[in-house]
Amino acid sequence: MRSKLMIAAGCVFVTGLISHAFVRPGSAAASLAQTEAVSDPIKILVDRLDLEAYKATIKGLTQFGDRRQGTDRNRQANDWIKAQLKSHGCANIERLKYNYQPPSPDPRTTGPNTAGGSGTPTPATAIAVGGGRPRGLRVRTGVNNDPNAQADVNLRRLNSQPSAAGPREEVYCTKVGATHPDEMYIVSAHMDGIGWGEAANDDGSGTALVMELARVLSSRDVETERSIRFIFWNNEETGLNGSAAYVDQRKDLQGKESPPGSGRYPEPKWLGMIQHDMMLFDHGMPREDGTVSKEQRAEADFNIEFQVNSKFAAQSQALAWTLEQADEKYATDYPATIGSHMTNTDSSPFMNEVAAISVRENERGIEIGNGWDPQWHQPTDIYATYYDKDFRLGLNAAQTTLAATAKLAGATVKRKP
Repeated sequence: MRSKLMIAAGCVFVTGLISHAFVRPGSAAASLAQTEAVSDPIKILVDRLDLEAYKATIKGLTQFGDRRQGTDRNRQANDWIKAQLKSHGCANIERLKYNYQPPSPDPRTTGPNTAGGSGTPTPATAIAVGGGRPRGLRVRTGVNNDPNAQADVNLRRLNSQPSAAGPREEVYCTKVGATHPDEMYIVSAHMDGIGWGEAANDDGSGTALVMELARVLSSRDVETERSIRFIFWNNEETGLNGSAAYVDQRKDLQGKESPPGSGRYPEPKWLGMIQHDMMLFDHGMPREDGTVSKEQRAEADFNIEFQVNSKFAAQSQALAWTLEQADEKYATDYPATIGSHMTNTDSSPFMNEVAAISVRENERGIEIGNGWDPQWHQPTDIYATYYDKDFRLGLNAAQTTLAATAKLAGATVKRKP
């Protein structure tokens, strides 16, 4: 959704903060770059992404149902993600451990499902979560906690084990930088879901995107100057507990060599954090009858958000523009739009520590929060709901983040002898 945000001298501002800027199409430099495309390592990497591979990874995640935190299916999904990362050659696979004790009663698992109804005008005084101003028609949103709302008996059975309090884990792996192993970019998504579906979009689509980036960047012929860490958060749906635990446990370890003289940095200094959460569905605003078009809208795009009220707002805005420029140069189908009201995802615990952005199908507060995605936390969030155009929107976000991260981390591709 096209943000109304006006940013004066945006490109100049970005280049002032991010030294690894992209060349804008249409310039003389861009024309020269086109003639050298064959030697462009970023294009080589982006071309290794594949729609069918992306879809297959999402489909693989759906075998574990909604992957609700605190269940066996969640733990099995974590093991599966780890095995896939290992098969891709992603080194240094680790798990962050923490303990989660839910509130009693937990409104996310016991509250009524308020989603649905007719489309009603958004009040002129409305302010969305995150600070944005929603407009147009809106539909109520909510979380489905009724197992009988899931028509598929097998899926209902798969999702039947309730969540239990206690120990939690989340998986991450690291591409270690060759020249600056003590600095890193974080690329992430959350692997848990709710709603009695398959959590195919929320957030199988983001998890699969990050797994595909790990696959491409972990190839033996790829080297990066700086490190890149791929993280798969747990407990996002309970209030960002997994990402908050990571920040709490590891923020003070940044850039410390351990053991001294080893050249190893268990927690490299954070340079930027890029979160992915719900990547597939841009079908437009709800209609008066409360329905949303079954077809992706012609003007579909994906959204890059930063939080204007965070301590690192300027740096986060610059990082967002870096992704937007990467989209301009390397994404095949869909544009990216920048907004300033990032909220309710795993980049939020980072936003006062480092440049942090989220990448989404729609703006979280003013659009998803206004009912633009009827599958959100519902039993209809299953793989079969989505079409190739939906999956391709997610793929374009993957192309964008891959291109931007490869540029920022100084990626090169070794030529075959």
